[in-house]
Amino acid sequence: MESDPHYAMSVVREADADRYISVLYAPQDKRAALFALYAFNAELAGIRDRVSEPLPGAVRLQFWRDVLTAGAASETIEGAPIAVALLEAVRAFRLPVQPLLDLIDAREFDLYDDPMPSRNDLEGYCGETASALIQMAGLVLDAPAAMRMAELAGHAGCAQAIAGLLRLLPIHRRRGQCYVPADLLQAAGTSREALLVGEEGAARAVAAMVALGRDHASRFEEGARGLPAALRPAFLPAGLARAYLDRITGKEAKALDKSLTIPQWRKHWLMFNRAMRGWN
Repeated sequence: MESDPHYAMSVVREADADRYISVLYAPQDKRAALFALYAFNAELAGIRDRVSEPLPGAVRLQFWRDVLTAGAASETIEGAPIAVALLEAVRAFRLPVQPLLDLIDAREFDLYDDPMPSRNDLEGYCGETASALIQMAGLVLDAPAAMRMAELAGHAGCAQAIAGLLRLLPIHRRRGQCYVPADLLQAAGTSREALLVGEEGAARAVAAMVALGRDHASRFEEGARGLPAALRPAFLPAGLARAYLDRITGKEAKALDKSLTIPQWRKHWLMFNRAMRGWN
């Protein structure tokens, strides 16, 4: 069973514009695998939007575990083009399966409205989702180089994921979700409940998240000066994190109710600049 090379690409183009743009800077023979990884991630990230309660979401996550553990011989992938494409990428580039299984496990948090206990828990969530995806993309692009850049992928993923969570803050608040860690909320003098209803102190919590994202972005950008050119496409989406965080700075209260983003032309310019020149 062979995958449709255009299907995963169309999923990513629709659901994850930043990663879609980044793949266009990758070599042609790597793009199908990158689109497969990113389409897989988009499917997991969108489960909460497609279910009304946790159980059906958990069933969908289990489907992906079955795909990765049973492999192409399983009948579960019939009619699932992204699953076929993902398995092709895993085989073609000898990708480790465990990080993908860990990513699935991390996404279980999205199905519930449980509080994020601490900064360490948030960074762990970011590490098993965005950071792991950067690392896997790096293995597709240049495996030996990617192995040396695991720590950099960690900071890049945290910066990217935190910026993304802040952009999704209005949606999460309407659902009753709170990804801001309890210890950051406490330091900001507020609570999960106050953030969800937008009481005084909620903007300070947003500012604390911005500061955490900036810390990881700074560490990523400093380390990225030595990033091999071959790995740049994997890190390009994380390179937008600082621009997203800048957009929110000074507008923390507004970010509670409106997703603050950056113009499409600026995304293209920032990615083009980094793809051509790196972070030097």
